[in-house]
Amino acid sequence: MKVGVFTVILREMPLEQTLDYLSGLGVQTVEIGTGAFPGTDHCDPDELLASDTKANEFMDTIRSRGLEISCLSVHGNPIHPNAEIAAQHDADFKRCVRLAAKLGIDTVATFSGCPGGAPGDQQPNWVTCPWPPEYLDILEYQWRDVVIPYWQKTTAFAREHGIHKIALEMHPGFVVYNPETLLKLREAAGPEIGANFDPSHLIWQGIDPCAAVRALQGAIWHVHAKDTNVQQWNSTINGVLDTKHYGDEINRSWLFRTVGYGSPRRFWCDFVSALRQVGYDHALSIEHEDSLMTAREGLEKAIRFLQGITLTEPKGEVKWA
Repeated sequence: MKVGVFTVILREMPLEQTLDYLSGLGVQTVEIGTGAFPGTDHCDPDELLASDTKANEFMDTIRSRGLEISCLSVHGNPIHPNAEIAAQHDADFKRCVRLAAKLGIDTVATFSGCPGGAPGDQQPNWVTCPWPPEYLDILEYQWRDVVIPYWQKTTAFAREHGIHKIALEMHPGFVVYNPETLLKLREAAGPEIGANFDPSHLIWQGIDPCAAVRALQGAIWHVHAKDTNVQQWNSTINGVLDTKHYGDEINRSWLFRTVGYGSPRRFWCDFVSALRQVGYDHALSIEHEDSLMTAREGLEKAIRFLQGITLTEPKGEVKWA
């Protein structure tokens, strides 16, 4: 496994400075944003697509620091009920697929998206319970009329361009938010659909990430290293469906944390071991969203923590039995 960083947190630094900083800390891979929510601060997809010279220079800039790209990310909502937003995020995704194919990168990360609850809606509608019964009607409409048709067409587009790993981040607020919904979409849209496995979104839902890893064997394309701390003094009163702003730390039921500040070291050892058991031996890409730390402090703590627990050598032979 390799310790990586999702560079969007360092978007205020030029790409070259970002790469120098990360390589100096022993980072081995970088995840690059190419549009939609992550933006394009470290990568101009249109420029790279238009010029082989620029594309080669971009890759040389990364390789010359001893780094490699773990995936290109274009997290967005391409099935947003606002047609303008949906069209932009869909275009960003397709551009990212074309760029990945050109650069020889096999994985593109994004969200499944979330449509409205009915034709004509202007805002996404994420359903969290089956009653009153109209919520089940919403789910049926979303999956039958929007989600499955869109992703069937989109996986076909990726397949045509030689990209066979669409890594969907299981994220509440979107229709794919747990292993069950990921596998539902994978079955409907094709084996290109897999996980950008971020345990932080599963922890606060009460999901055991290690069990989820085993449930997704063969369908994990990329991994985010991000932690969550469930603050029981609030969650035991108000539960975990918390809509308070992320900056209201002391009153929230849970917070995103730097790895090791939400779950104990034992969890992370179990997590990387579970990943190896199911055959994932690639990047652990640090995504920093810890509001109690600066980006620099959070990243450096996470890098040191992961360097102490990642399994860097190939799996050994069982010679004692």
